[in-house]
Amino acid sequence: MRNGSIQLLIIGAGIVGLTIARELVEKGLDHIGILEKESDVGYHASGRNSGVLHAGIYYAPDSFKATSCLRGNLRMQAYCRAKDLPIENTGKVIVARNRSELPALHELFRRAQANGAKVDLIDEKELESIEPNAKTFEQAIYSHYTAVVDPKKVLTTLKADLEKSGRVRFFFGHCFQGAKPSSAIITNRGDIRYKYLINAAGAYSDRIAKAFGLGNHFRLIPFKGIYHKLVETRSHLVKGSIYPVPDIRNPFLGVHFTKNVYGDVYLGPTAIPAFGRENYGLIRGIDREGPKILLNDAQLFFHNDKFRKVALTEPRKYLFASFFRDAARLVKHLEPDDVEASSKVGIRAQLVDWYTKELVQDFCLLKNNVSLHILNPVSPAFTSSMDLAEKIVREFEAMIGENGR
Repeated sequence: MRNGSIQLLIIGAGIVGLTIARELVEKGLDHIGILEKESDVGYHASGRNSGVLHAGIYYAPDSFKATSCLRGNLRMQAYCRAKDLPIENTGKVIVARNRSELPALHELFRRAQANGAKVDLIDEKELESIEPNAKTFEQAIYSHYTAVVDPKKVLTTLKADLEKSGRVRFFFGHCFQGAKPSSAIITNRGDIRYKYLINAAGAYSDRIAKAFGLGNHFRLIPFKGIYHKLVETRSHLVKGSIYPVPDIRNPFLGVHFTKNVYGDVYLGPTAIPAFGRENYGLIRGIDREGPKILLNDAQLFFHNDKFRKVALTEPRKYLFASFFRDAARLVKHLEPDDVEASSKVGIRAQLVDWYTKELVQDFCLLKNNVSLHILNPVSPAFTSSMDLAEKIVREFEAMIGENGR
């Protein structure tokens, strides 16, 4: 396939970009290009994902997330089984740390039922039979459909499927640098022409949308997710996943326990304001955009009380003692020696509506006559991806139809 023959160019080889390409291949589209600045798929959020397939509990009914999460979960489970990929139906419990969290727990239960999730409101005795080391105040939620997969194996299998189709060309090591008015983009390795474009660039999706004159009132604010893990000899303390009741005014779920498909138990992630879209280390990943991000954070701090709470509490979790205290509130037995450091870290690129200074809770889709842009592709984007891809492809088909009239 030559550069000039590309019917559709997808920017981003994470889970959203790959599943969109898969959906289009299944519909018979040819001449698809996938542009990726890294040397392989899933270098960032998708590959650093916890692997949890969520079950539609947290999201406001009728939201984009609510309508795509559970269906995406079931489609991803079916894909993993069809491809013989690792998957465990671990289930999940959501526990209340005190009486004040019970109203939010009940609201989550209401949302889950409205979204079609299979959930039970259970008491402490029932919780003990499901997750013996978890503790709660009076009641908890048990989610039946929550599962875990190996995100990197999902990504590499999707890539192999697309390559095998003969309909997709990957442009690895190509970094988007700008858009031309003549249906071409500028990259570090030359221009690439296309007929249509889908922006699935994750943490960089706002930059690309703005290059097409869209989403100028949105900004992406990065948050760093740090993990620890249980030492191998203590992994039996957790059977599946143990989550706290989150502050449902914010899109973060709090430090929790997750047992992955290989039996390792991770604790995290945090939601620490970061100073770079790839700020995985304490300093590593802070680039020339850092001062601008710091200024954005400062403005949000003074204009958004929910962000201010996060900014004041989350950075403490760089300290092990603070991180440990947060995790220990979810279980009956946990000692500092049970927990060890982990190299696992991710960045959540959270969309903010800069007019209102509010964190956007849902996925966001923008378009013009030749391009579609997926902004705020954060959790549960991995879970939702296959259903989300179907919806995006419908939008793409409608766009083609409008251009054909």
